[in-house]
Amino acid sequence: MSTDDYDFETVDVAVEDGVATIRLANPPVNAISQSMRADLSEAVAVLDEPEVDAGVVAGDADVFSVGADVGLFETAREWTTAEFRTNSRVLGRAFERIETTETPVLAAIEGTCVGGGLELALACDVRIAAPDATLGFPEHNIGLIPGLGGCSRFVQLVGPGRAKDLIFSGELIDGERAREIGLVERVEADPEAAASEYAADLADGPTQAIGLTKRVINEARDSDLRTAGVLESLAQSTLLRTADHEEGVDAFRADRDPDFSGE
Repeated sequence: MSTDDYDFETVDVAVEDGVATIRLANPPVNAISQSMRADLSEAVAVLDEPEVDAGVVAGDADVFSVGADVGLFETAREWTTAEFRTNSRVLGRAFERIETTETPVLAAIEGTCVGGGLELALACDVRIAAPDATLGFPEHNIGLIPGLGGCSRFVQLVGPGRAKDLIFSGELIDGERAREIGLVERVEADPEAAASEYAADLADGPTQAIGLTKRVINEARDSDLRTAGVLESLAQSTLLRTADHEEGVDAFRADRDPDFSGE
């Protein structure tokens, strides 16, 4: 599938040298509208294309995403509970695909990243934020909770007490504070450039090992220690038979950089 097959109203998709960039493009604030929900649910399919070895999700220099705008919730007043849940699942499936694909996905966060925008970033594997980015969950201001990972994924990163505190209060924090509490992994002056460089390194690496690392760590987070350990051992036994493992050993012996093929 080529990039030409990914033509959306609110999302731009580009693939270059094994890295897929999914850019939110719904000015002025990258609100997650109904159109963006539908676009994202299709756009994330690029992450499973055979030519894609790493992904970057980005907004623009001023805003990653403000999440759903109030207008959507006004429209939702006319929905039944079943209709609301159906519409939520569209976006939820996009987040789940980001989280479960073996392709590593990085979030490049600049400007405002709140509500559903932050939930999108939480579905990614590594978050890279600008020092002055703004992150948080203001849903209590309209009598709601973060409903697509803002509670469930957030607590896994920052712990229950801190998750409750930030959601109760609606406090917005900057990139530096987000790193201190474990919400983001890296802080960079130019998050997108840093994410693109990181993704390029991943795409040049032993992609099977990286993909299985993602799966094993996710399973370790979600299961008991014994089950996770079995999966970890099975993944290692699979990787021992790959060409990339042989190349890595040969390169080490020859004191040279490995040339991984993904095989």
